[in-house]
Amino acid sequence: MRYTLTVVALLVLVVFTTAFEESKDEPAFVKTLKKLQRGPPSTGLMESRAVVTEWITQKLDHFDENEERTWEMRYMVNDEYFEEGGPMFIYLGGEWAISPGSISSGIFVDLAREHKGILFYTEHRYYGQSKPTSNIQVENLKYLHVKQALADVAHFIKHKRETVPALANSKVIMSGGSYSATMVVWFKKLYPELLNGGWASSAPILAKVNFLEYKEVVGRALRELGSEQCYNRVNNGITELEEMFANKRSAEAKAMLKLCNNFNHNNDLDIWSLFGSISNIFAGIVQYQKEGDVPFYCNYIMSFEDDLTAIASFWLFALGNPNGCVDVTYKGTLEYYLDSSYAMGASRPWYFQTCNEYGWYQSSSSPNQPFGKSFPHTLYTTLCGDVFGKTYTNEQIHKLADETNQSFGGMNPEVENIYMTHGGLDPWNPMGHGVEQGASVIPRASHCADFGSISNADSPEMRESKERLVELVREWLA
Repeated sequence: MRYTLTVVALLVLVVFTTAFEESKDEPAFVKTLKKLQRGPPSTGLMESRAVVTEWITQKLDHFDENEERTWEMRYMVNDEYFEEGGPMFIYLGGEWAISPGSISSGIFVDLAREHKGILFYTEHRYYGQSKPTSNIQVENLKYLHVKQALADVAHFIKHKRETVPALANSKVIMSGGSYSATMVVWFKKLYPELLNGGWASSAPILAKVNFLEYKEVVGRALRELGSEQCYNRVNNGITELEEMFANKRSAEAKAMLKLCNNFNHNNDLDIWSLFGSISNIFAGIVQYQKEGDVPFYCNYIMSFEDDLTAIASFWLFALGNPNGCVDVTYKGTLEYYLDSSYAMGASRPWYFQTCNEYGWYQSSSSPNQPFGKSFPHTLYTTLCGDVFGKTYTNEQIHKLADETNQSFGGMNPEVENIYMTHGGLDPWNPMGHGVEQGASVIPRASHCADFGSISNADSPEMRESKERLVELVREWLA
């Protein structure tokens, strides 16, 4: 038994060290957020040799007729199956760098093969290598908005039809995952004439600042895929940690968690950052879980003699079992997001989009989750103001999220020929359509879990959803 638990512990260490190895010097809160803010998983290990990278010139501001500045947007192409007049299959990039694997295999590639189409993968402005401005200072981020990104895609389609004779009359099918799935829905609303049909996997379409439902689903996944004992262990261990900080046992708690000396237990923002980070580790497991993941980690957590030791040990494993101390201070996080170069990748631009358009701050406001009460949404809105300027008050961020819902319809986007799919245990699914609105909700599946080809490994519900997509694309292209 002891040997088995040692092996499990080593496996956990390898998995989490790999997940965070590219961000060793980042504050813990940033590390855990980045694990949640990555693109949909690639569907295959092999990349098609047919995929090539190209660039297209875009206007910096599509909505200012006097704006003459331009920039180069990256995109990838796979024409392996294309025959003249075939449709364009456009996979939209979101808050990540695009890669060839996403248009090399999977069900979207299978659809392109069936319909003799050409595959494109467009990169979202300000992410990856698509950099419209020399830096991402606040004054330059005004050009980062979903409406500008959607206009980039509209220009892309028009340009291809106008400059490539073989695509002059091509129909367009679009797909995306997570935020880019949201873009598919909203593209159809703004540019219905340019899109024949779209597939939106795990699309959050309601902007909401205090996204309390997210951690509820994470907790539910621990129960349904792990066990009631696992849920209770997490709940009890985190509650005990909260009580230690509240009852003058902070030095003991800091030692168990290996927190740096600059952590101030009397500073709400530091406490919020710590407990938000702990909850995000569990969210990172659930959001992209595959069959067996949650039971594996629950078994590890249950291998300890008591709740507190389990949570503290899991925390350290998740951060790569650091030799030094763990920086989980609010100040460390703030300094990270204040870097206005592109060195930090997607972190700063995506955080700006949440402040300026969506919210989606995954808080501890609900009592129906096991991660305590110590990370309110105001942690995130406070960070917005400190990073991007005092105009980003809590009230203003709520107003901006309301404006997003007014622009796109919130839960009622009123679009046709868009197929939405969600995992039943995807923490994002409360912000999207359910079965009653026509979406397919796949039991036990999580975020963006359905991009793979139809296979015998699919659950019956997963296979049914994919087969429905295949039939819909046939209808849209008929």
